[in-house]
Amino acid sequence: MTTKQNNIRGILSDHPIIPVVTFNDLREIDPLIEKLLAMGIHCIEITLRTKIAFDAVRAAKELHGNKIAIGVGTITHPDHILTAEEIGVDFMVSPGLSDELIQAFDACSTAFIPGVATPSEIIRASQHGWDTFKFFPAHLFGGAEALKAYGQLFPHVKFCPTGGINESTYTAYSELNNVISVGGSWMVK
Repeated sequence: MTTKQNNIRGILSDHPIIPVVTFNDLREIDPLIEKLLAMGIHCIEITLRTKIAFDAVRAAKELHGNKIAIGVGTITHPDHILTAEEIGVDFMVSPGLSDELIQAFDACSTAFIPGVATPSEIIRASQHGWDTFKFFPAHLFGGAEALKAYGQLFPHVKFCPTGGINESTYTAYSELNNVISVGGSWMVK
């Protein structure tokens, strides 16, 4: 199946672990990204959960955009997509989908991964030619066992599970054939 997601699989394949980070202060950016780089991690998803979120994305892109893939997460409105594209992020992540988000993602040129949790959501998103999804929140929707079942139902689909994953559960996800990368915050705590 051809993906219409602007090479999200290429980005995820290059980054088997994606730290999901919420910044509350711009001074946190440089030390955290330096820590990730020292750990051999060259990717970050910055969530839109604070008032400074887009400022943090801009600063991270300006300071470290040549060393680390910078994504923006918690995309819940089409305006988020426009702002993320203006900044020049490497990828975008949404926790779920709406008709408006589907249209905006289809029109964008930045790699994106929409969030799904149920078979109906996977089917709906697949009807747009998409084949790579964030499975969120993983721990509340059956975890690795659910993804094993989805592998049988949707053999063409790859997932990046996030939500409630920690250092002790990460491996159960990463060993699945239909998991392309795993997102979480355990490595930044």
